[in-house]
Amino acid sequence: MSLTISDLCIARGGVAVLEGLSFSLEPGQALILRGPNGIGKTTLLRTIAGLQPPVSGVVEGGDETIAYAGHSDGIKPTLTVAENLTFWAKVFGAEGIDAAIAAFDLEILRDRPAGELSAGQKRRLGLSRMLVTGRPIWVLDEPTVSLDVKSVAMFADAVRAHLGQGGSALIATHIDLGLDSEVLEVGPYKAKLPAIDDFDGGFL
Repeated sequence: MSLTISDLCIARGGVAVLEGLSFSLEPGQALILRGPNGIGKTTLLRTIAGLQPPVSGVVEGGDETIAYAGHSDGIKPTLTVAENLTFWAKVFGAEGIDAAIAAFDLEILRDRPAGELSAGQKRRLGLSRMLVTGRPIWVLDEPTVSLDVKSVAMFADAVRAHLGQGGSALIATHIDLGLDSEVLEVGPYKAKLPAIDDFDGGFL
């Protein structure tokens, strides 16, 4: 399943932040988004994931094919690690959580309430949700936050396996994950500030 972005303009708080974005993401491909903090990467990913509408432009191939992981880990603290993954598997109509448990080395934590996990463990659990969605397009916003070097490598391995199975990944990150991926710098697409009327017009 391909994802195609055509002449996209997105806004935050009613103000355009990026405009004129066009790119495609093909099966087996990873695309890394780069740009300074505040440029609009999170807004872009949320728009592509269907969590907010674009100002203009088209997102094709998203719909029910995208699994999104944002800054929140999306876990229920009173449920165990296994119960959290089972919940998400049912939400997405998938079966089995063992592959996700193994990919992020969560077996020893399987029966521990998520609220008792460290920040890094919670992040690994949150990212493991991607494996139980069954969706081919992963959209990830700074996925390595709170992860140590070993866990970053686990995540990169999970992405490689996903790509190898014909999936794709769109990832906003500042670090090198060691993936065979293309990089899209979003800075050149920063929206121009709207024209300001003359001084007197500001008081009308």
